[in-house]
Amino acid sequence: MLRSNPNVQNQFEFVCIEDLVLPNHPLRKIQKHIDFSFILDLVRPYYCEDNGRPSADPVMLFKMLFIGYLYGIRSERQLEQEVFSNNAYRWFLGLGLKDRVPDHSTLSYFRERLKDGDVFQNIFDEVVLLAIKHRLVAGRVLITDSTHLKANANKQKFIKQEVTKSTKSYLDELDEAVRQDREANGKKP
Repeated sequence: MLRSNPNVQNQFEFVCIEDLVLPNHPLRKIQKHIDFSFILDLVRPYYCEDNGRPSADPVMLFKMLFIGYLYGIRSERQLEQEVFSNNAYRWFLGLGLKDRVPDHSTLSYFRERLKDGDVFQNIFDEVVLLAIKHRLVAGRVLITDSTHLKANANKQKFIKQEVTKSTKSYLDELDEAVRQDREANGKKP
């Protein structure tokens, strides 16, 4: 005989993805302060509005690559899997629990389409400027190293050097991951 549990008030409870993301999650701060809609104006020249089928949302695709950059995910396939299984990432992208995650090939086509020019660099630069404006990041230097070495330093003599990692190097890493994946699966470059 099938019985219902009297302690359960409603067996069909609706779940809101908003409730599944921690209140202090870093992506909440980014979402609150940074309006990514400027991306549409920057990518408009690369899309045809009246021909072909509708494209995947370029803002969502960029935000997906932004997640990969922010969290050190170095493969589009891995990024697709991480977004699929991480509720905070889904929420940040505007996806519901049952919505389809853009696949890795869609990300590759998106990157390939915008490869000419400095579109990605301009988008990343604008995001950084907005983050600085809203005090999400500051112009401070933070260096962490867990290696314990005896210091041999002269406090009076040093060279201050700024080291930056460009977004191009991240995109190049994604290209290399795609190349290795295609090679491993016997596909053409």
